[in-house]
Amino acid sequence: MITLTNVRKQYNSEVEIGPVNLDIPAGGLTALVGPNGAGKSTLLTMIGRLMDMDEGAISVADFDVSTTKSKDLARVLSILRQENHFITKLTVRQLVGFGRFPYTQGRLNKTDEEIISRYIDFLGLTELENRYLDQLSGGQRQRAYVAMVLCQETDYVLLDEPLNNLDIAHSVQMMQHLKRAAVQFGKTIVVVLHDINFAARYSDYICAVKNGKIAEFGTPEQIMKNEILSEIFNTPVEVIDGPNGPLACYF
Repeated sequence: MITLTNVRKQYNSEVEIGPVNLDIPAGGLTALVGPNGAGKSTLLTMIGRLMDMDEGAISVADFDVSTTKSKDLARVLSILRQENHFITKLTVRQLVGFGRFPYTQGRLNKTDEEIISRYIDFLGLTELENRYLDQLSGGQRQRAYVAMVLCQETDYVLLDEPLNNLDIAHSVQMMQHLKRAAVQFGKTIVVVLHDINFAARYSDYICAVKNGKIAEFGTPEQIMKNEILSEIFNTPVEVIDGPNGPLACYF
């Protein structure tokens, strides 16, 4: 479980995150949704210890994020941010191999190579593993970064807008990979999403953030309500029955 207790981050007199009290269950996929500037990415990066909180406490699988040694936390929790400055003369396999660093410090053995191959295959990158990153499309490169994070083999995985700059087809493909990873590998995946319909279709839980606070938390069935979504996104929303579950329509 991921637990946030009275977490607060103050940017200035007008912009503040929290106080946030939240329990994200272990297992499955939890989507963080909400308007732009709501604080979704800030919460995710504080959970991943890439940003300090001003007050409160965060624990991941009973590890205190603030005090746990980095090498120990890196075996429990992995995170992929939006901004990834890739080295062009790096192959897909080399990039994915960076996920093993907390265990090997760069000295890969046979077991590490097998793990790297597992996640390259899982993300459908086998035919691309020897290509350089600058030879890939945006969707292929994003899959390589997700493979790198999964290769770290942590129970908890944080992804900040993994659908950013992906078209609809590649977004569907990515969400299918993430859902399958949560089920097949027993991971807890927390993902920041802009599209509520992707969250409803693939997530087990939806956490709606608004104005730096948790507005709603529940299953897709609990969150996908006209009045709830209209309040969260500040615009009229009608939820209809789609072929794979509820769909939100904006007006």
